[in-house]
Amino acid sequence: MTASTSLHPAAHSRPRTIGEWKRIPDFDARATSLSVKNEIRRNLLRAIERNDPLFPGVHGYEDSVIPQIVNALLSRHNFILLGLRGQAKSRILRGLIQLLDPEIPVIAGCEINDNPLQPICRSCREKVAAEGDNTPIAWLPRDQRFVEKLATPDVTIADIIGDVDPIRAARGGRDLSDELTIHYGLLPRANRGIFAINELPDLAGKIQVGLFNIMQEGDIQIKGYPLRLPLDVLLVFTANPEDYTARGKIITPLKDRIGAEIRTHYPSTIDEGMRITGQEAWVERNAEIKVEVPEYLRELIEEIAFQAREDKRVDRRSGVSQRLPITALESVVSNSEQRAARTGETHTVARVADVYAALPAMTGKLELEYEGELKGAEAIARELIRTAIGRVFSKHFPNVSFQPVIQWFEAGGELKIPEIATTNQRYQQLAKVPDLLNHTDKLGVTNRKDAAAVAAAAEMILEGLWAHRRIGRSEERGFYAEKPQRTPEPRESPNRPPRRGYN
Repeated sequence: MTASTSLHPAAHSRPRTIGEWKRIPDFDARATSLSVKNEIRRNLLRAIERNDPLFPGVHGYEDSVIPQIVNALLSRHNFILLGLRGQAKSRILRGLIQLLDPEIPVIAGCEINDNPLQPICRSCREKVAAEGDNTPIAWLPRDQRFVEKLATPDVTIADIIGDVDPIRAARGGRDLSDELTIHYGLLPRANRGIFAINELPDLAGKIQVGLFNIMQEGDIQIKGYPLRLPLDVLLVFTANPEDYTARGKIITPLKDRIGAEIRTHYPSTIDEGMRITGQEAWVERNAEIKVEVPEYLRELIEEIAFQAREDKRVDRRSGVSQRLPITALESVVSNSEQRAARTGETHTVARVADVYAALPAMTGKLELEYEGELKGAEAIARELIRTAIGRVFSKHFPNVSFQPVIQWFEAGGELKIPEIATTNQRYQQLAKVPDLLNHTDKLGVTNRKDAAAVAAAAEMILEGLWAHRRIGRSEERGFYAEKPQRTPEPRESPNRPPRRGYN
């Protein structure tokens, strides 16, 4: 996304004073006077015309969230993203930087990035009045025009708006009510840029009132002194939908001044989730051991997150972050690396056992309801893995008969694969089960001579049969025949004489 070349000449010829800037042949005073919202609007329309990607790296929002953001920006609205954790809200806000011009001129040394032609702070007005076209200017890059703050209860009005600096007042011999004694906070320092606040409802009420005053009146008050400061800033926020209600911690006047409320969401399909996880997870590692993660295992990891979001024992108000499959996939790769290092192998394929080893990367991402707390996060996570295995298995084997495999176990066969076993050892163990290896091609195994891929796929098949209760599995015995449940004996035998009652 590029912007007008009149605002950012080549680095070697950048003007250093207002006069030099005005003498540039294509200087346009009107272009330099664009507000930040109009600047973003202009660059956004140009990006749309060129069919440029608006928020690279954000997937699943092409037909839902992004069009709403575009409408808000074209309307010059401040907006808020409402969504649960791990829904790319912060990434979207930081992506707005690309809609700014590459750099803009500011009065050199100004704390609030004043426009050289339209200064708003008293210090800069006095400097321009005294020095005129000789006033020095600097060029501010776009990445320094984005200010982000995480709202916490301890944030003060001084942090956001500013405060009187008694040391500055003493050094200058000025009264404390003088504008030149003010130390500006984050919001004034974001002038001519974007100011983002994450978790807006966590701000104290008086700070929300301060934001409301700036959005409505364009003025700020510091230590009781009113100060007219028409800031040029795009305000963007994030919040949890549960907090952003009449029962939450947001003041109604501020909510009323926010132009657009845009709802984010989790991936709607497994493919979308896999694309996000694959982009974010650290899988391609520059290590001596090469770890391959099969596609069906990536599906399984993503399915776990989908199952958790639907499970009644998991708090839906908190949500299940997309970080769960990301960290789980990274842990799967790490466990595979560890196993290969112990067995002396340089190439390995991740297996279902590695997913269970990644439990610590999952349990911390699950906020449980009361019923889930009673059972425990690890037990819930194991059940989610089993359910997800069943879903992935059904997808790849919709109408496949595994009767020879099941009969082998019913005839007394048992199979336990040690955690630390070489690929060849696992392959030889799994090859004992008749007809098992013949089905691995349905999991994407194209080379039957690749023992690591075949063994990993065969284990996935056995886990799928266990998930559907066709065979049994335990930590002690491994895989074995699923015994039918015994019919519970009646409490009293029919032949037993009835108990004597009371007359």
